[in-house]
Amino acid sequence: MSQTLKVVIDKAACCGYGVCAEICPEVYKLDANGIVYVDDPIVPEGLEDQAREGAEACPQAALAVVDA
Repeated sequence: MSQTLKVVIDKAACCGYGVCAEICPEVYKLDANGIVYVDDPIVPEGLEDQAREGAEACPQAALAVVDA
């Protein structure tokens, strides 16, 4: 069984590059201003690696994936 992960967003740090949403659109969404949000902070099973990759790719380090 895989561990449950949660996305933590620092909205103030997000500059709207959208790299996270390109890598893992199932988890990371962009609002009308290009700022990241998630429909659900819990990462769906099977998307853990992609969610981590999306967070790590953020140039502003606005995202973290942590144990829920």
